[in-house]
Amino acid sequence: MPPLHMAESNGMAWLLLLALIVIVLSDMTNGGVHGPIEGYNSLDEMATTPSGLATIPTAAYTHPKWMEPYFDPSTPRNVTALMGKSAYLSCRVRNLANKTVSWIRHRDIHILTVGSYTYTSDQRFQATHHQDTDDWTLQIKWAQKRDAGMYECQISTQPVRSYFVRLNVVVPTATILGGPDLHVDKGSTINLTCTVKFSPEPPAYIFWYHHEEVINYDSSRGGVSVITEKGDVTTSFLLIQNADLADSGKYSCAPSNADVASVRVHVLNGKYLPTLPDYQMRLIGEDDDAEQEDEDEDEQQPQASQMSGTADGVVAIWGKNVYGCERR
Repeated sequence: MPPLHMAESNGMAWLLLLALIVIVLSDMTNGGVHGPIEGYNSLDEMATTPSGLATIPTAAYTHPKWMEPYFDPSTPRNVTALMGKSAYLSCRVRNLANKTVSWIRHRDIHILTVGSYTYTSDQRFQATHHQDTDDWTLQIKWAQKRDAGMYECQISTQPVRSYFVRLNVVVPTATILGGPDLHVDKGSTINLTCTVKFSPEPPAYIFWYHHEEVINYDSSRGGVSVITEKGDVTTSFLLIQNADLADSGKYSCAPSNADVASVRVHVLNGKYLPTLPDYQMRLIGEDDDAEQEDEDEDEQQPQASQMSGTADGVVAIWGKNVYGCERR
C-alpha cells in the first residue's frame, strides 16, 4: 500500500492537468468572446510593444447600413417662389455624422454652397442648417426668373448621394376678364375687370388707358369710376355708365408691377349698324323670317333687327340680309 503522501501528489497532478485542459479549450473557443472568431485579429496580426509584449487585439469596426446618411423622402421636390421674394429650397438629411451637404445648380453645374459656406460670388445664395429638423435650406434672395430650374442637394458619401428640387419662379401677371374682345349695347354700362396675380405685394397703383391715353375719372363726360380691391389677387374694376359709340376702342390695364393687359370694346347700336373702322362687311346669308323694313328707312340707313358678337366679330341682321363684320 503506497504511502498517503504519494496519493496526494498524484491527485494534485491530475488537478493541474485538468486545469491545463480547461485553459487550452478556453483559448480554442475564442476566449469566451461571443461571435465569429474571424472578426478578431490573429496572433500574427497583434502589434508588439518595444518590450516585445503583445498588445490586446482590436476588432475592425464596420459602420451599420442603417446608420448611413439618407434623405427624408417627405422633403418637397417642387418649390414655387414669387419673383422678387426669397425662395427656400429644403434638404432634410438624417444621420449626417461627419459628412457634408452641398447645393449645386444644374443649369451650369455650379457649386453654390458646401456646408454653411457659400461658393459663389452671387451673395443672394445662402445655406442655413437647422439642427432641430436636420434641414439644410438653400435661400435665394430676390428670386429672378433666371433662377428657375433644377437644384441638387448632395451628401459627401462614396459614392455621393443626391436629392433633386425644382424651383419655379412666377411673374406678376395682369389679365382683363372676357378679352380680347367685348361687345356691349349702347346706353349700357361697360364693366371691365382687371386681375393681378402672382405679385409679391399688391401693386402701388393701376392705371387704365383708352386709346393709349390715361382715363380721366373727373372728365366732363362723367359716369366713369374705378374700384380697386387689393390682396393676394388684386382686382380693379373700370365702370363706364351710359356707353356711347365713342367709348369703343382699346382699353388697357397697367399695374405698377406687371405687364400691361388690353382688351377691345365694341359698343353696338341697338337700332343701326355701328361704325366699325377695323371691320369690313360681308354678306353671309338671308333671314327668311325677317320682315322687310320700310323702303324710305332703308334708303336713309340700314336698320338692324338683331346684332350679336361672334368669335370673328359682329353679326348684324336687317331686312332679309345677314351680314358679318370681320376684322380687317
